[in-house]
Amino acid sequence: CLALRKKWITVNEAKTPPPTEVQTSPRAAGAKLRHREEIPYEPFKNPVPETTQHHFMMVDGVVVVYEDKDAVEPISRVGKMEEYYKDLFEIKRIINFGPVKTLAFKRLQLLEARFNLHTLLNSERELVAQKAVPHRDFYNVRKVDTHIHHSACMNQKHLLRFIKSRLRNSPGEIVIFRDGRFMTLSEVFRSLNLTGYDLSVDTLDMHASNTFHRFDRFNLKYNPAGQSRLREIFLKTDNLIAGKYLAEITKEVISDLHASKYQLVEWRVSIYGRKHSEWDKLGRWIYVNKLTSPHVRWMIQIPRLYFLYKKLGEVDNFQQMLDYMFLPLFEVTRDPSSNLPLHYFLETMVGFDCVDDESKAEPFRAERGKRLPKPHEWTHEANPPYDYWCYYLYANIAALNEFRRQKGLNIFSFRPHSGEAGDPEHLAAAYLTANGINHGITLRKSVALQYLYYLTQIGIAMSPLSNNRLFLAYHRNPFPIYHARGLNVSLSTDDPVMLHYTKDPLLEEYSVAVQVWKLTSTDMCEIARNSVLQSGFEHKFKEHYLGPKYTLPGSRGNDIRMTNVPDIRVDYRHETLQGELAFIQT
Repeated sequence: CLALRKKWITVNEAKTPPPTEVQTSPRAAGAKLRHREEIPYEPFKNPVPETTQHHFMMVDGVVVVYEDKDAVEPISRVGKMEEYYKDLFEIKRIINFGPVKTLAFKRLQLLEARFNLHTLLNSERELVAQKAVPHRDFYNVRKVDTHIHHSACMNQKHLLRFIKSRLRNSPGEIVIFRDGRFMTLSEVFRSLNLTGYDLSVDTLDMHASNTFHRFDRFNLKYNPAGQSRLREIFLKTDNLIAGKYLAEITKEVISDLHASKYQLVEWRVSIYGRKHSEWDKLGRWIYVNKLTSPHVRWMIQIPRLYFLYKKLGEVDNFQQMLDYMFLPLFEVTRDPSSNLPLHYFLETMVGFDCVDDESKAEPFRAERGKRLPKPHEWTHEANPPYDYWCYYLYANIAALNEFRRQKGLNIFSFRPHSGEAGDPEHLAAAYLTANGINHGITLRKSVALQYLYYLTQIGIAMSPLSNNRLFLAYHRNPFPIYHARGLNVSLSTDDPVMLHYTKDPLLEEYSVAVQVWKLTSTDMCEIARNSVLQSGFEHKFKEHYLGPKYTLPGSRGNDIRMTNVPDIRVDYRHETLQGELAFIQT
């Protein structure tokens, strides 16, 4: 299983430069922490690469890139779908084999017991080590919100205040075309029988309530006051006012992030795969409104909604969706000057996500000896299965990454929603193809997969407050067990506008976890460090946040002056992991 993951995922892994600077202990004479200048971040001022003669084409749903039109061999090869399913079936066979499940269960129990023993023996020493570090504590170590949807990035009070201010200051602005006519903001509210005075948090009604196992109701909460037209006006990038209001509230949230200094985010924005122009509009929205910040990186979320677009007649087959999702990216990589806003947006982008309700039944499933249709043959109205989506997104991201790597451009990770609900075997597909995942709570149902996720240290961005509203009560969440066993977990907010009440949703997420699960200061700082490592922030930023040797294993890669994580904890995690890997090898 470890070899199979290495075979597939190495194509998408970023190559990190070796550490160069000398690190000193926090107790050494040269270890005094001085004020450091922030790293400049101005991606829109980067030089534009030259146009190249690369040639690319779609072959069975995967883009193949050649040096030029006359080249015979592509610049990189991605495994075929048949090979992927062969390896996936092998993974599923192994994780469902009785003796493997018994072994994995015992090893995970042992890891949990060892951690409890470690904390019993070393918690005081860890606290002493933290106290010896000047300036640094949980509040001023870097924390990345590794899973947050941009349209829900503000809290509800902030959104309410923003809507009221626009209604008060710009009532005559034309904002939407409905029922055959253009409507101003005041006319929209008049048609809803609402005034600025009527609006309250309760009127907006965006907090998730009565949504347990009702993903459909949860999605409806994105509509302020239950009105899709308000969502279109205030929370969409592609509308009559070109996303003006969403850009303005985004700048306000960025301002709050700058004030907090130590909190960073990876916001998800959607590409649906319905039109070729989607990338152009999104890139222009980011570029024109200058929505960049050292605290913000962007991710693309792709909703698995083929069945809906097929039903509406917007696409004829799955291949069309893949064309709309990926061909514009290859075009702008070959010739960045052809679409500068999109090129610069890609400079601020770090990865792809894949989202939707995993609990939905899958009419088509891959089975041994049964061939699934190629994307151009997929003309059913039913959605392709989860593992099918994973393969085609992974394969095209891998091809794009190799193309961009050759041109000296940034590359992207693949971090889908996986294991939030539904079949735990979704996690097997993610195990082969993903750099990290979001949620992962169904790992608790498959001990063999959970052990594999531990051995490979796949990043898991967990959102217990979100799970509590949708699929799993807070006290049953496996987060503290995963953390104790040594899985690479971080905390994230998912949808602050629907789940959180304060101006600081990520800190709210941490504070609830600390109170309920009695986490220590070392635990919190370790989880915060994990979030930075899981994130797509550039190498120079991670050096600034974690220390110059962060890529090295164990305490050699830990700078307690930056992370506030004692070397005792980092060495324990490293030695335990190496021990388990050695056990598996023998």
